[in-house]
Amino acid sequence: MGALIAEDLLFPADAGTRAIARDLHAAVRDLPIVSPHGHTDPRWYALDEPFPDPAGLLIVPDHYIFRMLFSQGVRLEDLGVPTLDGSPVETDGRAIWRRFAERYFLFRGTPTRLWFDYTLQNLFGLHEPLSAATADAHYDAIAAMLATDAFRPRALFKRFNIEVIATTEGALDDLKWHEAIRRSGWDGRVVTAYRPDAVIDPDFEGFDANLDTLGEITGCDTGQWAGYLDAHRKRRAYFRSFGATSSDHGHPTAETANLANGEAATLFDRIRRGAGDPGDHRLFRAQMLTEMARMSLDDGLVLQIHPGSWRNHSPAVMQRFGRDKGFDIPTRTDYVAALKPLLDAVGVEPSLSVIVFTLDETSYARELAPLAGVYPALKLGPAWWFHDSPEGMRRFREMTTETAGFYNTVGFNDDTRAFPSIPARHDVARRVDCAFLAGLVAQHRLREDEAHELAHELAYTLAKKAYRL
Repeated sequence: MGALIAEDLLFPADAGTRAIARDLHAAVRDLPIVSPHGHTDPRWYALDEPFPDPAGLLIVPDHYIFRMLFSQGVRLEDLGVPTLDGSPVETDGRAIWRRFAERYFLFRGTPTRLWFDYTLQNLFGLHEPLSAATADAHYDAIAAMLATDAFRPRALFKRFNIEVIATTEGALDDLKWHEAIRRSGWDGRVVTAYRPDAVIDPDFEGFDANLDTLGEITGCDTGQWAGYLDAHRKRRAYFRSFGATSSDHGHPTAETANLANGEAATLFDRIRRGAGDPGDHRLFRAQMLTEMARMSLDDGLVLQIHPGSWRNHSPAVMQRFGRDKGFDIPTRTDYVAALKPLLDAVGVEPSLSVIVFTLDETSYARELAPLAGVYPALKLGPAWWFHDSPEGMRRFREMTTETAGFYNTVGFNDDTRAFPSIPARHDVARRVDCAFLAGLVAQHRLREDEAHELAHELAYTLAKKAYRL
């Protein structure tokens, strides 16, 4: 590959096992990318405008990058991260890039370093390590490429060999960019996903006003429990009309509930009047996961649960910069008790697909793999967020395969806002899985033909099946 990325990246040190991994990877490395869950901006594909300068594309929107720099004393303002009140931040892309390059050594050993080097080399053709000395030359080279048609979003979509990508929009989004993509006649497949946190979580900022807006959009009475549920059904149908095959739920915990309809209505009334306490808020979120699962039985949307993050842990950063600024921190998460009400209600339904993720790796072998290994409705999402590293992916396979196997997992999704990193992330996942499979072959636990079949499934087929794409 060149100076930054080795040909045998992430393959086993043992020569015999490494040869098996190389062979497996060669068969899957060029498969199309299925990206069933992520946070890229649909306006990129709708407008197909040139990306901004290198810093605006690769640094400013990437919380993996700026959280590390902030931890080492670099102000977010100096990295161009916008403030909520519009107060001044750095706008000189070259200055931001230099600050990053001078501190690039901070990312040694991290997946961010791996993805970034991969992008520098395989997307931009740069083979010199990024540093203070090479910062300007790299910046100029990337800026020149970004000004060409070959580096516009749709061209990169094709170059990356993306078969389908799912963005994630809130329940109140008008999906105008998805409408623009459709009207444009472009043949790239970009679908949405239904993210209703802002109208499900009573602790979400502006919750009451959000419910009012939900009622206005749908024509449903969101002051009443029945009307509120109908509003969700209408929005889900609207999202499905733009290709959605999944909903996504970023709850603080995996708690679910299965209240009788009258009890749920009473709870909703209390919350809608502003009389709910923290326990009511927690119970309402739990009930709504089960309600969403029931709706999925009707409309076929795959239910994704992304629990266990203490969102916006720093109130000071939240107040100044808003959500998603690197201060979401993993917490301990229970699944066996938390998911039981939902599983009691719908867990043995083979037509339902509930994909559960975790930031608490201690739950893989103890809770999640045994649950997914028996409940037909439940599947395990891949190593997520803080754990979508080579080490995290390896741990995921080691701790879940013995109980859940491979076919109760759903392949890989990159879950990224950083569009240029998508090929890097998928290739890293493919390499880790091929290395893992090669180890099983070397131990005579798999035949080579089985390993080849599994490598294809893990890289491509399982995601298509699980997300109904």
